[in-house]
Amino acid sequence: MAKKAELLEKAAELKLAVNEKNTIAEIEEAIAGAEKHEVKEQHVAKSGKRSQKALDEAAEKAEKEARKESGDTTPQDPEATEAKKKGPKPVTRPVIERRGKKYRELAKKIDSNKSYSLTEALSLAIETSPAKFDASVEAHVRLGVDPRQADQNIRATVNLPHGTGKDIRVAVFAPESEHSAAKEAGANIIGDEEFLKKLDKEELNFDVLIATPQYMAKLGKYARLLGPRGLMPNPKSGTVAADVAKAVTEAKTGKVEYRVDKQAIVHLAFGKVSFGAEKLLGNAEAFFNSLNSQKPSTIKGVYIKSVTIATTMGPGIKVDINNK
Repeated sequence: MAKKAELLEKAAELKLAVNEKNTIAEIEEAIAGAEKHEVKEQHVAKSGKRSQKALDEAAEKAEKEARKESGDTTPQDPEATEAKKKGPKPVTRPVIERRGKKYRELAKKIDSNKSYSLTEALSLAIETSPAKFDASVEAHVRLGVDPRQADQNIRATVNLPHGTGKDIRVAVFAPESEHSAAKEAGANIIGDEEFLKKLDKEELNFDVLIATPQYMAKLGKYARLLGPRGLMPNPKSGTVAADVAKAVTEAKTGKVEYRVDKQAIVHLAFGKVSFGAEKLLGNAEAFFNSLNSQKPSTIKGVYIKSVTIATTMGPGIKVDINNK
């Protein structure tokens, strides 16, 4: 009877026409019907979160979320088409599995969890080069610098004792009095006003451009052409020089420029596979000595974070730079 008393009390609150003569089932049915059809009056404001527009948008959003959770893709617009689920998500294979058969076989010789000494890494690089041509051997060095800071934007040159193995095409933009000396030093292109006419036609058939200091002003209008390609002469790289013959000789015999990119990484090709491990080691040591000498005084943490050696098409080899 206690339950019936509670139900009657609730029915009285809802102002239902039931009494003690009704059964418990009848009272429960009346209460359920009242609760189902009860409409609570809401105060509707003219604007803001309580406006009719805001309430309608909230109700629509709640309905969309409910359909989304239930996976209902039935279009609400009669003219719309039902979104059908596509097939299973494609499985992305690991990078190593997408490589060629020869590459995968050579990569097995390298322990990806091990850091090799520089000598071991160079020997492995030669052994694991899959290319049929004489591939370049490259160093990729991640530095603990911020390239956005002027004093940490590493840029320098290094003389590789055994050269790069490439035939460097050198262009010289200098007064006529310097032309004969540049030609004797081995410059491929030498010019004055005629050279500027080639730049006007965007003829860039050279790898290094050397200019004298007094001629740099004439190259200002070509900065957008030469700069992005790394061909604009710069005193830091030794391509702005009063002694043109010396600059040409250095460029021809293995003087290369390196600089840190936006990701704080230095990339440099320092030889060819055909050099052999001994010559590559000499070039690599010259590069790392030069790189260490460029360490900014403001760097408090680790300067060289990681080093990887690789050939043009070969797998990367981690290097412990402190272990020769």
